[in-house]
Amino acid sequence: MEKPMSKSERTRQFIIERTAPIFNTKGYEGTSMNDMTEATGLTKGSIYGNFANKQEVALAVFDYNHSIVRGRVTTLIDNAQTYTDKLLVYVKVYHSFSRGAGFIPGGCPILNTAIEADDTNPPLRDRAAQAIIRWKEKIVKMIEGGIEAGEFKPDVDKLQTAVAIIALIEGGVMIGKVTNSPSNLDRALETVEQIILALKKVD
Repeated sequence: MEKPMSKSERTRQFIIERTAPIFNTKGYEGTSMNDMTEATGLTKGSIYGNFANKQEVALAVFDYNHSIVRGRVTTLIDNAQTYTDKLLVYVKVYHSFSRGAGFIPGGCPILNTAIEADDTNPPLRDRAAQAIIRWKEKIVKMIEGGIEAGEFKPDVDKLQTAVAIIALIEGGVMIGKVTNSPSNLDRALETVEQIILALKKVD
């Protein structure tokens, strides 16, 4: 049984949930204190009574936003029966994203944070980097599982495949968003699907 949250913990969570869509849509620099107070109905003093500064809010918000996406992906992967289907979950989830479903407003938090933070906000950049590293490791483990199960070819370059999948997905998201054309993301996802299907052993 989970321990009930304290009042301060509930307030922190409330602030995170209410400001999460704003940070993911407007970015760190674009999100103002006025945005935060309007979204929460709290004063600046109340917000900073629970967080040391805007940076701390932004980091907590990234973790929250990323957990939403990760949670949906993990649930679908756990329910998939084959390693091929587990990897194809990424195609399904990001296809849904291009149709405005399954993600918070603003799109992929990893891409949004990585592009904005770059060299101007090392803590946020590092958060995005760690998310990508964990994603890469998860894909590598699934490919290893597929090889051990005899589902995938034994000579697959696991790391190269994982990086290619992530690069195509995030690149597709970026191009689709910039051009306001989900079809561009769909084309990238079709390539991801081809890469995944090519991993399978030929009987």
